[in-house]
Amino acid sequence: MQLGMIGLGRMGANMVRRLIRAGHECVVYDRTRESVEALVRERAMGSSGIEDFIAKLRPPRFVWLMVPAAAVDETIDQLSPLLAAGDTLIDGGNSYYIDDIARSKRLAGRGLRYVDVGTSGGVWGLERGYCMMIGGDQGAVRQLDPVFATLAPGPSDVPRTPGIDRLGPSTAEQGYLHCGASGAGHFVKMVHNGIEYGLMAAYAEGLDVLRAGKSGKDTRAVDAETTPLRDPEHYRYDIDLARVAEVWRRGSVIASWLLDLTATALVTDAELKEFAGRVSDSGEGRWTIKAAIDTGVPIPVLTAALYERFSSRGNAVFQNRLLSAMRLGFGGHLEKAASPEHSGE
Repeated sequence: MQLGMIGLGRMGANMVRRLIRAGHECVVYDRTRESVEALVRERAMGSSGIEDFIAKLRPPRFVWLMVPAAAVDETIDQLSPLLAAGDTLIDGGNSYYIDDIARSKRLAGRGLRYVDVGTSGGVWGLERGYCMMIGGDQGAVRQLDPVFATLAPGPSDVPRTPGIDRLGPSTAEQGYLHCGASGAGHFVKMVHNGIEYGLMAAYAEGLDVLRAGKSGKDTRAVDAETTPLRDPEHYRYDIDLARVAEVWRRGSVIASWLLDLTATALVTDAELKEFAGRVSDSGEGRWTIKAAIDTGVPIPVLTAALYERFSSRGNAVFQNRLLSAMRLGFGGHLEKAASPEHSGE
C-alpha cells in the first residue's frame, strides 16, 4: 500500500522503515532535508515540499502526520487545498481528542476523511511494533488495515486473555483497535498516557523510599527545623536498587516494560547523574484530568503524578517561598539551606 508520511522524527522515521521493510511504498516529507535523504537511502520516495509530496501520491491519497500537536492544524491547512474528495488524513501524534472532532467535521465538508491514531511504542517501535488506538471514519480505517497490521506488534508471545473469544473477532490481539468515531483513538491514548504518568511516578517514588532506607546512618541536625528520625536503627539498609529492580522483573506482580527500562537505567548509573530531574508533560495528563472533572471520575493518583511533574520543573518555587514566609512570620522559623542533592548542584 502507498502511504505518505509527514514528520520524520524518532517515531515517524521508524514507522516508515517498518512499513518499507514489509513492502509498503512510502512517500516522505520533513522540513529537515537530512531526515528525508536518510529515508531515501532506505528506499523511501523523498519530496522537496508539500506540493511535491502530494504530487507523488496516487489517489485516493493517505497522508499520515507525525508532527507535534501544536503543528497539526497548520500542516492540515497546508495540505487540505491540495487534496481531493476521498483522500484521508491520519494524525498519529498526541493531539487533543476534542481537536480531532472539530477537524473531522471541518474536513468532511470538503469530502476529506480524517483518522486519529494514538500511537504508543516510542523509539522501540521499529523492532517491537506500535500499539495503535484508532478513531474516525470506518471505511478509511478499513482501507488502512494493511498499514495498521504492519505497524502493530502482532500477538507476539503475550498469552491470550482467557475468555477473549467471547468478545468476538477483533484486531486488539494484534495490537491495534478501532475505538470509535472521530477523537476516540486519541481519547483512549490520552488516558493511556495519564496512566503512564501514574505508573512511572509509582516506580520512582517506591524506589526513592528504598533509597532512603539507609537514612538511619546519616547524621541529622538537632534543631527546631528538623524532624527527628525516631528509631534510626530501623533505617540502616544499603539497598541495591539496580538488583531490586531486576528481581522485581522476574515473577513480580509489578513487572512491566517500564520496570525493564528502569532496571536498565539503574544498571547504567545507580545515581542517575545524567538527569537533572526536570520531567516534561506533553498535555495528555492534563486532558485526562479535565475529562475526569467533566465526567465526575475521581483520579487522585493520575492527578498527583501530573502535579509532581510540574513541581519537578520548579513551578512550585513561589508557593514554597510563601510557605517559608508564613512560617517566618508566625513562628520566626528560618529557612535551612538546601542540601546539594536537593538544590541541583
